[in-house]
Amino acid sequence: MPLIAKPSSPMLKYLKFIFPFLLLCACSSDEPAVFIPVVEEPEIVNYLALGDSYTIGQSVEEAERFPIQLADRLNEKGLNIETKIIAKTGWRTDNLKQGIEDQMLLDTFDLVSLLIGVNNQFQGTDINLYGEAFTELVNRAIQLAGGKKERVFIVSIPDYIYTPFGQSRSNPTEVSEELDDYNFINKTVADAMGVTYFNITPISRQGLNDTELVATDGLHPSGKMYGLWVDIMWEQVLEKF
Repeated sequence: MPLIAKPSSPMLKYLKFIFPFLLLCACSSDEPAVFIPVVEEPEIVNYLALGDSYTIGQSVEEAERFPIQLADRLNEKGLNIETKIIAKTGWRTDNLKQGIEDQMLLDTFDLVSLLIGVNNQFQGTDINLYGEAFTELVNRAIQLAGGKKERVFIVSIPDYIYTPFGQSRSNPTEVSEELDDYNFINKTVADAMGVTYFNITPISRQGLNDTELVATDGLHPSGKMYGLWVDIMWEQVLEKF
């Protein structure tokens, strides 16, 4: 005959609740129980960055790209951002539109940024077509943000004339004026559609005074310059959450 009777099913039912309590009582009174709180990570914020070489960060390390630096800054403030970038060096507005379509995006993003237009200017496309194309991209960005235009922000086009490459152009003043025209258009679209706009162009025009603001290719922004962009962005972006 067994020395210990097998507990019935009802007993087993109660033992599974009593057993942890018995273990706690068995601890020495000199060794108080330690309760470890469960720390939950903040909900993931999905960030989509749309653009061209200035978004993909041509000639800088991945960690120095402005979308990555922005995500890092916001994560330091308690967010949990995961970043997706759709951008390529040389892209115009039409290339970006096609690039978005090629991705066949099904997800809604919590944050979307848009910076596009320098290659429209550089490649000599008709500026009169830029406004329509840019407006279409802003509408697409809002759609990707689940219809929440407050979760979208636009970044102005940098002025590449204030770089060693830009200074080699035969018409630097004319190029700067054309870029101002492009930025007038994208700012007008942003205001009309109620979308946040960050004017980083004045920062880009410091490139000749501070060579550390220009990447080693002599054309694109360095990680340091992208950091200055983020300095003027992150607080307003954080307020969106």
